[in-house]
Amino acid sequence: MDAAIDVDRDRLLDSLRAQAEFGATDGGGLHRLALSPADRAVRDWFVDALTDAGLSVRVDAFGNVFGRREGTDPDAAPVLLGSHLDSQPRGGIYDGALGVVTAVEFVRTLDDAGIDTRRPVEVVDWTNEEGSRFQPTMQGSGVWAGALDLETQYERTDDDGVRVVDALERIGYRGDAPAEQREPYDSYLELHVEQGPALETAGADVGVVTGIVGLSWGRVAFHGRPDHTGTTPMHLRSDALVAAADLTTAIRRLPSTLGDRTVATVGSLDVDPDSINVVPERAELTWDVRDSADDVVDQAVDRVEAEAAAAAAREGVEADVERLLRAPAVEFPARPVDAAADAVDALGYDGLRLVSGAAHDASRVASVCDAGMVFAVSEGGRSHTEAEYTAPADCYRAANAFANAALRLAEPV
Repeated sequence: MDAAIDVDRDRLLDSLRAQAEFGATDGGGLHRLALSPADRAVRDWFVDALTDAGLSVRVDAFGNVFGRREGTDPDAAPVLLGSHLDSQPRGGIYDGALGVVTAVEFVRTLDDAGIDTRRPVEVVDWTNEEGSRFQPTMQGSGVWAGALDLETQYERTDDDGVRVVDALERIGYRGDAPAEQREPYDSYLELHVEQGPALETAGADVGVVTGIVGLSWGRVAFHGRPDHTGTTPMHLRSDALVAAADLTTAIRRLPSTLGDRTVATVGSLDVDPDSINVVPERAELTWDVRDSADDVVDQAVDRVEAEAAAAAAREGVEADVERLLRAPAVEFPARPVDAAADAVDALGYDGLRLVSGAAHDASRVASVCDAGMVFAVSEGGRSHTEAEYTAPADCYRAANAFANAALRLAEPV
């Protein structure tokens, strides 16, 4: 494959900076939670960008926003390109957003070069990829792909009790289009920052993603008995926080007993009554377990549940366990992977094939059509933080590789 197009580096970076103004933090990052006022503002900006690029815009019933550029063959299945614009609390400006900006830039580049494609091209911003305000993660793509039920997801609430459906209505993005596939899709390609150190460590320019790890999210709530910390003897206590602490330590040590690629995290802990002189009555924590092998993820979850039961028994408390999300590992098919690899080679970049340790919308869309991803270098491997950074040169190289891969999938005429 010969490199056929070259994206406008300055325009790409200008667009990246422009989207970062919506929900900007003092620390140079983003606080743009799903379906918040900042999310509404960037969606409006995105719709304007799609319209200015000559695309027809539709918004589905779960707020996923699509822009369509028609192909020369009215019967051809479309190529879908994009990512997400919501962010983590005080997250970075690249996570998700670089992929959306690049997908728009690809369409602009086609217009600049006067290139038509046989297949239609659609650009998408998926609703609530992060799963920070509303759970689960990858919610919009999950509904669209049929992995999640629309009505059930409408009823999900944030910490303030706001339902997803009400938040969609509030920002004006509960669309009229069905939140499902309107037609068969040929392929999906997503550009994202790596969010890890592999590319930088290897000295690679661009990542060619071959798959995504499987993951499990869950919650454990321990229920003990509140007592006075000064007058209750230690042997008479049922301390929910002690059980939670024991489980947290067990989860931290779990990966070393399972696999080289296994990771496990307790990312959230809530204690009640949260007073310095009251024995905690309730402590709730979350788990996040990931591995490229699904059987290892399942083993890890079984171990977490066993450790929760053991911790509860030791402390004389009750444990309620809830499995929140199970996303299977995904192996991308050869066609999109080869398209990305060939583009990297044709452009003279140093590429690295790797499996993503982070979940992405591509893992949902992979159940619908051929899916693939391109990674940009993450400096220091940092992400989900204001310190997240991808150098302009790395943004450009990844965007250029993505654009040429996308062109191959869309079939220039």
